[in-house]
Amino acid sequence: MHAAVVEQFGKPLVLREWDIPIPGPGQILVKTEACGVCHTDLHAARGDWPVKPTLPFIPGHEGIGLVAALGAGVTQVKEGDRVGVPWLYSACGHCEYCLSAWETVCPKAEFGGYTQNGGFAEYILADPNYVAHIPGGLTAQEVAPIICAGVTTYKGIKVTEARPGEWIAISGVGGLGHLAIQYAKAMGLRVCAVDIDPTKLAHATRLGADVTVNASLGDPAEAVHKATSGGAHGVLITAPSLGAFKQGVAMTRRRGTCVLVGLPPGDFPIPLFDVVAACITVRGSFVGTRHDMAEALAFAAEGKVRADIEVLPLQSVNDVFVRLHHGDVASRVVLELFGK
Repeated sequence: MHAAVVEQFGKPLVLREWDIPIPGPGQILVKTEACGVCHTDLHAARGDWPVKPTLPFIPGHEGIGLVAALGAGVTQVKEGDRVGVPWLYSACGHCEYCLSAWETVCPKAEFGGYTQNGGFAEYILADPNYVAHIPGGLTAQEVAPIICAGVTTYKGIKVTEARPGEWIAISGVGGLGHLAIQYAKAMGLRVCAVDIDPTKLAHATRLGADVTVNASLGDPAEAVHKATSGGAHGVLITAPSLGAFKQGVAMTRRRGTCVLVGLPPGDFPIPLFDVVAACITVRGSFVGTRHDMAEALAFAAEGKVRADIEVLPLQSVNDVFVRLHHGDVASRVVLELFGK
């Protein structure tokens, strides 16, 4: 099969032939139709994070396709089902986190396109217990970003604990942020969108943002406080920028919650006095559980959330990575795969 492979960290992916995997007991084989490209794929290919993938590996954790073969004992899906193979590839299923429906922080969790080969290939091995079940009426291309960017932002909004009618500030109106705005509006929140790109802010307004703030013009935290009469009840930081993280805490209302989902390299400088004095909660949020996934997909199936996508062939992956590095991707790129 054709695959885009990371053979060396920081080097272009190699388009090469790779053996089609054979599903063992409890596994399935998925014939990939499309796979979204996430900034995490770029971090993986560069080896940016402390725990690195084992070389060589195939990135991609927004793979959508049809079940092509079943390993022994698989009953959860059948051949021909359309499924997604997401970032949460599998978990142990019996630790305290799995048993309390927090499988995303399972110490033995495996991750698609990182610790397990992912969707930049014509076929993907998957764990049928953790695949996303794609509702009818959604194409592989349009649903691919929902199983990562969608569920990540949906979960992030949930854990801000902002209630309908309250304010949420969404920092970064890119691949994650443009979906976050739509989820937040569908959940009854008032949205203040923050970015440095006027084009993206205009896009945010079209998506339903109530207020926009250009972070390159003056103090964005001051502007958010003014627009929301005291700061946002919830803040979701999607921009992979340490500066945006620091600004996000400053945008948060007293007793509000600032949720971090972007993952820029480096350490986060938390303004401790502000956090303590204003009783602010700073919380990390890591993708979403299987239950979150089903809810996030339901919003998309109902037409309340739609990813803005640019569809390109798998062979474009290195150009897409260059564009991602330079911030030259407006929303989300989806790679198409048409293997035999």
